[in-house]
Amino acid sequence: MKVFRLSKAEFSRDLSGKGAEITGGRWNPKGVAVVYTSDSRALCMAEVAVHIPVGLIPKDYKIVEIEIPEDKILEVSKESLPENWNAYPEIMETKKIGEEWVKRSEFLILKVPSAVVEGDFNYLINPQNKDINQVKISSVKDFRFDSRLFQK
Repeated sequence: MKVFRLSKAEFSRDLSGKGAEITGGRWNPKGVAVVYTSDSRALCMAEVAVHIPVGLIPKDYKIVEIEIPEDKILEVSKESLPENWNAYPEIMETKKIGEEWVKRSEFLILKVPSAVVEGDFNYLINPQNKDINQVKISSVKDFRFDSRLFQK
């Protein structure tokens, strides 16, 4: 299965999860390494764009296409989540879900609903999972953001 990751060029081949480990995210607290990917290039762009100030066009980004095994995915259903799971700032309940998934390490991938684009999904990769060698970068290409997205 193909998933996508949008990142600054210098980190485009890094699947260590260190960035998310340093900053934390919706599905992981600080200190827990996770690689965030999405089911489409468009969702990747939306997930990055919500964190960029208006008027600032991101530069030096790469879109990374990654192959993941479909039989190593655990899905979190939207129905199993608390009512405010998609709040901003993120709530601790979603961070705990990701942290427990990483600690148990039964599944390489965690499929979660996107808080940015309803109906789309993000795929989190546990870089410490024993099956991490089944995750393969298949391409890395330049990515240009359309300037109209960031107009004031």
